[in-house]
Amino acid sequence: MSSNLIDKAKEDENFLKYLLKDFYCKIIETNDFNNFEKNSSEWLNYKLENNNKNPKKILEVMENHEEKDSFNLLRNKNVIIGKYLLSLFYYKDIIIDIEGFNYNQKLAKNGDSAAQYDLAICYKNGYGIEINFEKAFKWFLNSAENENPDAQYNLAICYMDGLGIQKDQKKAFDWFLAAESKYPVIPNKIEKEIFERDLKLAIANNLIAQNYVGHYYQNGRGINKNEKKAFEWYMKSAVGGYEIAQNNLGDSIAKCAEGQYNLGYCYSNGIGTDKDEEAAFEWYFESAGNGNAMAQNNLGYCYSNGIGTDKDEEAAFEWYFESAGNGNAMAQNNLGYCYANGIGIYEDEESAFDFYLDSAVNGNAMAKNNLGDCYHHGKGTDINEAKAFEWYMKSATAGYDKGQYNLGYCYENGIGTDEDEEKAFEWYLKSAIAGCAEGQYNLGYCYGNGIGTDKDEEKAFVWYLKSAENGNAMAQKNLGYYYQVS
Repeated sequence: MSSNLIDKAKEDENFLKYLLKDFYCKIIETNDFNNFEKNSSEWLNYKLENNNKNPKKILEVMENHEEKDSFNLLRNKNVIIGKYLLSLFYYKDIIIDIEGFNYNQKLAKNGDSAAQYDLAICYKNGYGIEINFEKAFKWFLNSAENENPDAQYNLAICYMDGLGIQKDQKKAFDWFLAAESKYPVIPNKIEKEIFERDLKLAIANNLIAQNYVGHYYQNGRGINKNEKKAFEWYMKSAVGGYEIAQNNLGDSIAKCAEGQYNLGYCYSNGIGTDKDEEAAFEWYFESAGNGNAMAQNNLGYCYSNGIGTDKDEEAAFEWYFESAGNGNAMAQNNLGYCYANGIGIYEDEESAFDFYLDSAVNGNAMAKNNLGDCYHHGKGTDINEAKAFEWYMKSATAGYDKGQYNLGYCYENGIGTDEDEEKAFEWYLKSAIAGCAEGQYNLGYCYGNGIGTDKDEEKAFVWYLKSAENGNAMAQKNLGYYYQVS
């Protein structure tokens, strides 16, 4: 072997040692166990790419030590770490599925619970082998009996859906609870009882209960929070709802539309699954067609901004109108915005005012601010500074950052109230912390000129910088002044 090859082999050996050490540290330091597998895969890819390492070469080094059992870091307690990392190479398709299947099969037959679970996943999804639900069930059962909570959860799904085994609702329920028993105890007894009641209904294919179970998992109500499981239950409810709609089963359609909406929301925000704007659009569309007002509003937003579909302002207006007619406060505000700016419809300030008012009365903080703007500037109604101040106050106290900015502006300039620079400063501060670029600029101005607070050029610069980074032109101009004099 040439000296270059020997040096390269030693380099790979050293890299693997540090990789295992770093991975061990990552395991003991992690707090996000729900996303650990995904994060670990991303971490591993980063380490390989950043160090310009060929995954196949590093895999060969790992396999050699696995066969010979001669690598210190793969002994005793660290053998688990090494095996998991090796499995991770396979499991995320860094090499090829079939090698991962063979590796897990070998460990699974030796009683390794994690490998038994991974092997079941291979059979269930066809990773490196043909799909075989009976064998998937067998290995989920073996792993579940070895106290693997993920396997117990999947075993429950097998019993619920009849995957590789005859349906058995009682066993499904028992295994679902067994899977959760490994996690911290739920303190609220009533919520736990409600969860278990709805879980039984969900197992029996009640679509509404399936949506509720998803909600419980998403928010940690009666059960430990688990966004991936929430997504899975929303999917069951949503797909079941689609089948009902296909068979025109009347009133049942609306009852499962919420599950379809929740599934769209998960896809839109990457909750329990990868973010997928097209899938989000499709499920919002399905739910909206089944009458869900929240989905109708979100579908309008997708059309308005070209999210998951082509931009179509007329379609956006139509879905906002549909949702607003069903009482959705956000859609009423969005419809007002369409009328105010001629989006998908002709400009009509009076109609904009009317819809802002409807939305504000229904509690929407953004609409309260927009209504304040209407009164402040006389859009769709007469100028009335006292009412402008009143609605800005309602928006600000509801936590809306632009409402907080506008309230600060009213206090600074005596609009609808007495001038009060200290209160102006306080509301600008709240707005700035919440991320409003205008609030950040005015806060910087307050610090720069000693308005409502002591003069502090350093703090002024910090807030101008934040505002400039958020696109505020005045802040960018003021920053130029600071850079010139520094």
